[in-house]
Amino acid sequence: MEPRTKYDLPLRGAHNPSSRAEGTSPGSFANAPDVGGPLAFSSPDTPGMPAPSAKTAWDFLPEGWTRGPDGFAIAPAGFSPITQLEHARLGIVTPEMRRVAEREPHLTAEQVRDEIAAGRLIIPANRVHLGYSLDPMAIGRASRTKVNANLGASPVSSGTEEEVEKMRWAARWGADTVMDLSTGGDLDACREAIVKSSTVPIGTVPIYSMILGKKIEELDEALILATLEHQARQGVDYFTIHAGVLREHLPFLRRRLIGIVSRGGSLLAKWMLTHGAENPMYTAFDRICEIMRRYDVSFSLGDGLRPGGLGDATDRAQLAELETLGELTERAWRNGCQVMVEGPGHVPFDQIELNMKLQRRLCHGAPFYVLGPLVTDVFPGYDHITSCIGATAAAYHGASMLCYVTPKEHVGLPKRDDVKQGCVAYKIAAHAADVALGVPGARDWDDDLTKARAALNWDKHFELAFDGEYARALHDEDLDVDTDFCAMCGHDWCSVRISKEIAELDSGKADGFARERVLKSAALSAEQRAVLEARGNLSAEELHRLASKTRGRMGAAPGSKASCHSDVAAPDGAQALQGELVPLRAARDGAVIEPAAGT
Repeated sequence: MEPRTKYDLPLRGAHNPSSRAEGTSPGSFANAPDVGGPLAFSSPDTPGMPAPSAKTAWDFLPEGWTRGPDGFAIAPAGFSPITQLEHARLGIVTPEMRRVAEREPHLTAEQVRDEIAAGRLIIPANRVHLGYSLDPMAIGRASRTKVNANLGASPVSSGTEEEVEKMRWAARWGADTVMDLSTGGDLDACREAIVKSSTVPIGTVPIYSMILGKKIEELDEALILATLEHQARQGVDYFTIHAGVLREHLPFLRRRLIGIVSRGGSLLAKWMLTHGAENPMYTAFDRICEIMRRYDVSFSLGDGLRPGGLGDATDRAQLAELETLGELTERAWRNGCQVMVEGPGHVPFDQIELNMKLQRRLCHGAPFYVLGPLVTDVFPGYDHITSCIGATAAAYHGASMLCYVTPKEHVGLPKRDDVKQGCVAYKIAAHAADVALGVPGARDWDDDLTKARAALNWDKHFELAFDGEYARALHDEDLDVDTDFCAMCGHDWCSVRISKEIAELDSGKADGFARERVLKSAALSAEQRAVLEARGNLSAEELHRLASKTRGRMGAAPGSKASCHSDVAAPDGAQALQGELVPLRAARDGAVIEPAAGT
């Protein structure tokens, strides 16, 4: 008989995030899944939270459209669908929807279609970009939580080549989309190069290009529409359009600690005050929709009045703009356009759930795309950490995509390693939320790594790790041998080893995870060596020893020469391998350590 637990666990019917129901955890405490309804994967509401909207994109069909007896739409005679939303409304499953279902195995292509038709999911896929190398993906609460990386040249730093490389680097470290926020250099060439090279959707904030070489006061509707048309033709997949900042909102900003922190929001506020007129993005919104529909560019309705510090969070200006974004969501849907909505960047932890669930109501379940939010303001240089704490909560409570924050947020333009740090922090947040929400299969990866850890199978451990190179380097800093214990505890105190040796426990005995024997770990890779050099805990001699274990790395059998020897390999190949053994320079004393004999 199973022992009775002392506590009644708050199980609400969510999927067990392990598809194999492994381990002893009872599973997620989230709500039962409701794919096809407003609570696809959702957290239980704290008392006082606004209920989901009873409306969806189906309530905002274009003029002349009706719904047939099968539930799908009937368009006027002669109509040809262009956008994913239009195809979904007509009951059509597109190749892009099928690809999304392949990448989201807990969803069928028909479920993807139905979520798009309801406005709760988007596939940002410009028809032009689909002609290059775009791999379609989905953003919505029925899909897994996505991560965006912001890149871009500024007037003082970087350029096209560096930004294309950062785009590739961001995708390497898990970015699901990339936004080009360039404000300097050749913006047009940079944007085109990024789109043509990218397998992930690309977003922009077109107002940056609209005022390049001009004053914001010169902005007009013709310039707005021409710029949008040009970027759509280039293949941009989604535009941030700050159409929700209205003249009537500006008085609410007077007592803010930091005013307007959105570049687009501040520029349009200045335009409205100068001209004494309404936001031109708002007044031209239907014409903007016409352009975006032609190319199936998705809206990312910008939060131009988002708070820039905890002291301004969830204030009247932010919420007034959010109400307007709800109105614009409805108008975009009537024009056949896909929509997601941008959310706040600095929010105290206790206010995150309300922000997520108020958007869910006002914007009728349209995907929410949030920056962080940062849960404290006093850790510049570490804002990738302060924000991924808030991002985990935001995703658990309803956000569909998380815009990363790097260590350089608030202090400078991110460099290559900053991009990696931001991506890794946000992949942690997104994955943690998916596990908590009970997204099917979300925890399988964790369970496999747990089994490798229990078996003390270090090679499998690092193979499964998100950044195995980094984890292996940290391991080898203390122990360069694949031991049956870790350096934290040592042999006698290693609880994992002791558990594995207890016959009555399953721990460490999973099929396919037990290791055959203790092995000497491979020589450090160049990346691992750089990690340990930067940490500065090992001497030059110790680093050289770890980096010079070449036999296994070069594939040499016992008693034979490694392929870095030119008498057993082609000269070019041997020279390339020898280049990896360049002597290390000790930063402390300038000494040069020569390679060990025989390598």
